Amino acid sequence: MVKDSMFKVIMTDSQRLENVDIEREIIERAGAKFVAETCETEDDVIARCQDADVLLCVGIPTTRRVMEALKKCRAIVRYGIGVDTVDIPAATEAGICVANVPDFCWDEVADTAMSLLLAVARKVVLLNNLVKKGVWSRLPAKPIYKFRGQTLGIIGFGHIGRAFYKRAIAFGFKVIAYDPYVFKESLHGYAVELVSLDQLLRTSDIISIHTPLTPETRGLIGEAELRKMKPTAYLINTGRGPVVNGKALYKALKEGWIAGAGLDVMEKEPPDPNDPLLTLDNIVITPHYASYTEEAYHEVKVKVAENAVHVLTYGYPKYWVNPEVKPKMRKF
Repeated sequence: MVKDSMFKVIMTDSQRLENVDIEREIIERAGAKFVAETCETEDDVIARCQDADVLLCVGIPTTRRVMEALKKCRAIVRYGIGVDTVDIPAATEAGICVANVPDFCWDEVADTAMSLLLAVARKVVLLNNLVKKGVWSRLPAKPIYKFRGQTLGIIGFGHIGRAFYKRAIAFGFKVIAYDPYVFKESLHGYAVELVSLDQLLRTSDIISIHTPLTPETRGLIGEAELRKMKPTAYLINTGRGPVVNGKALYKALKEGWIAGAGLDVMEKEPPDPNDPLLTLDNIVITPHYASYTEEAYHEVKVKVAENAVHVLTYGYPKYWVNPEVKPKMRKF
């Protein structure tokens, strides 16, 4: 049970979920009050969440301004792995702990990355669309190359990158990886070579991005990087949209610097209807759904609610993004 039955947990943007029944049941069973709000802006969060002890957030940005306004808030729990919507330094300065669910959807995202790779490099979507228009021919798909023996470069060799590696090995790829935070000693059991970003870009036949969005990775793949890639290479991104410069990617695909791309994430989501990327035949785009299975979404809802209860019961979350805040964390 939580320390105080007067504690309140507020879900800021419940409109992004089908329902919040799981979260409500777990939090209220623990003895706290649960409220589901439908905030669209910072002002909405500030106006409606003044008495929140814990915020649960899906996609609404939780900024310095929000944290400074919510004097009672002790914790922010983010649905999913990424915390790029939360200003972590501001939270730490304000004495607010930030939590996420780092062990969520590894298989789902790795499966989606492989499905995009297959759809793009095997030109499944292109040929499907042509058949539905009455074109029964493999010729528009030329050229297609065998996967076995090709080099696949993984940018970001964390949990999801490693799950993707296992799928790639099964298809016969030679795998290389770029990740400045991973060291060779941690790669026991992985037949992967750590290389520089430059080498990965120049030598890979397919590149798959699995990095979080940070100041270091924002715009990591721009015009200069895309020009280094092989003209027969493909780019897959199931990480975060702003890691890849969209205008540069359009130019690369339109002018043939690279052969194609598969994206589950974009710089702006949803994209503008007139985004030129949507006009190209050599790109497959899905609506940031890589994390989704019924099982994964049930899991994340349970873990988010349990994280909130953990904060209210013990004063800290189970999954802690900014543990350095502990000495100055706001008190209950």
